[in-house]
Amino acid sequence: MIDTVSKKTILLVEDTAPLARIYEEYLQQEHYHVVVAETGQQAIDFINKSMPAAIVLDLLLPDMNGLQILERAQELYPELPVIVVTVNNSIDVAVNAMRKGAYDFIVKPFPSSRLTVTLHNALEHKALMTEVTEWRQVVGQDRFHNFVGQSPAMQAIYRIIDCVAPSKGNIFIQGENGTGKELAAQAIHNASPRRSKPFIAINCAAIPRDLMESILFGHIKGAFTGAVSDQPGAAKLAQGGTLFLDEICDMPLELQTKLLRFVQTGEIMPVGGNKPEFVDVRIIVATNRDPVEEVNSRRFREDLYYRLHVIPIEMPALHDREDDVLLLASHFMARFSVEENKNFTGLSPEVISLFRRYDWPGNVRQLENVIRNVVVLHNGSTITESMLPRDLKRFLEDSKLPAANENAYDLMLVDFKPSEAVKPLWAVEKEAIMRALDLTRQDITQAAAMLEVSPSTLYRKLQMWRNAEENEPKLIIRA
Repeated sequence: MIDTVSKKTILLVEDTAPLARIYEEYLQQEHYHVVVAETGQQAIDFINKSMPAAIVLDLLLPDMNGLQILERAQELYPELPVIVVTVNNSIDVAVNAMRKGAYDFIVKPFPSSRLTVTLHNALEHKALMTEVTEWRQVVGQDRFHNFVGQSPAMQAIYRIIDCVAPSKGNIFIQGENGTGKELAAQAIHNASPRRSKPFIAINCAAIPRDLMESILFGHIKGAFTGAVSDQPGAAKLAQGGTLFLDEICDMPLELQTKLLRFVQTGEIMPVGGNKPEFVDVRIIVATNRDPVEEVNSRRFREDLYYRLHVIPIEMPALHDREDDVLLLASHFMARFSVEENKNFTGLSPEVISLFRRYDWPGNVRQLENVIRNVVVLHNGSTITESMLPRDLKRFLEDSKLPAANENAYDLMLVDFKPSEAVKPLWAVEKEAIMRALDLTRQDITQAAAMLEVSPSTLYRKLQMWRNAEENEPKLIIRA
């Protein structure tokens, strides 16, 4: 069993006792804990059981070549920094050790600062590499619990979920419909110590007002007409786990008061009951509204808002997630093809372009429904634009037409009369650019946007034309 010892533990491998004591004193002054190995076998035995923060290794040992220790350390701990100690006539050996993975080498004799500075740099390098490795485990991953996406916006969400999952704090998730608020709540639960306990979700907007309290806190037999037996509510069913309240801003004000008491005390009172019960649940709420506006409009209690708004999470809309739309489309296409026994494997270039440009007002849920619609209703290997639902095809057709209300409607279209000579292409281009500048009152950025080119392109062409005019030969009239 290999253990990691203190981050300050340095394994010093040196067979000359006086030198070992000197090096040990150097390192102890820097508050390192030093373990001295006088033979290669002692060093091997130590690293087989424990991982030090670093190794200071003399290559010339009585029982083995120090490179054997380096190789064993590399095998067990690839990121462990090893500093090789050598003498002048063995520098080639030290260079060979660095090729095999040593961090650096020191030539005897050396001052204490040379050893401590080299060791400090080695440990800093190790810490940096560890941090990079941890980031790589997150950044770039396109699957996280039930999420699909590798955009920066989603990488940030993944990191937040990992950070907040172990805590007990209440979480307030905001986002448009279809952005995955319940998926986020489920991911937090699954990554938390409560994962083995229930995850209970209720939608506050989907439950009638007169049943909301009973659904949330339960009721006892005879509490109202139809209450033929005691029934536990969602809060009690979530005992030890997570209670997710979706669309929290739709909860009636009178019930918000009781929810506030529950959040504060952990106690619930079933409808018709007279004895409070304590439950241990973590509360996660979500809304597609602006909660601050709801508070200002007195539709949501301010004190409840601050009790719930401990850890906020903002779910990004699909149009803010870059090419996640294509990852998601491929994911849904593969899933529904299996479910429907179809053979779809890809998207046509036109569909890829459309998916990237479309605003997706219904977010991921809308995309999922679009792909399901196509897979159910059509056959083939590639999803083409002719297969898309009517609203997406209409968007595709509209996007191919020039906008009727834009000044640039015909900037790149020049009508030639039969009697006119055809103009050179550069002249047509210059005419379109100058017209765009006139329409935008010489605003190069706006003109570039209208022409669908970069501003730098316009700057370059204008400078080119200006230089050409300045270099034109001029007729000089002398008196």
